[in-house]
Amino acid sequence: MADDFSFSIEKTVGVVSEGKGGWKLELNLVSWGGRPAKYDLRSWSEDHQKMGKGCTLTKEDLESLKNLLNSVEL
Repeated sequence: MADDFSFSIEKTVGVVSEGKGGWKLELNLVSWGGRPAKYDLRSWSEDHQKMGKGCTLTKEDLESLKNLLNSVEL
């Protein structure tokens, strides 16, 4: 039997972009299945009832990504 799928957006960090139909790419702190919240980057519908595929990061992962992005020349 599959585990119960549950999530809770603990904190909205910010919106990266907005796509068609009102979906937004957001960085949030999300608790999945009652576990401690992690940083999560994914697309969400306006009511946060539907979501796209995303990437979940620990604080350490996010710090490493931040350092990497700071080194990228745009």
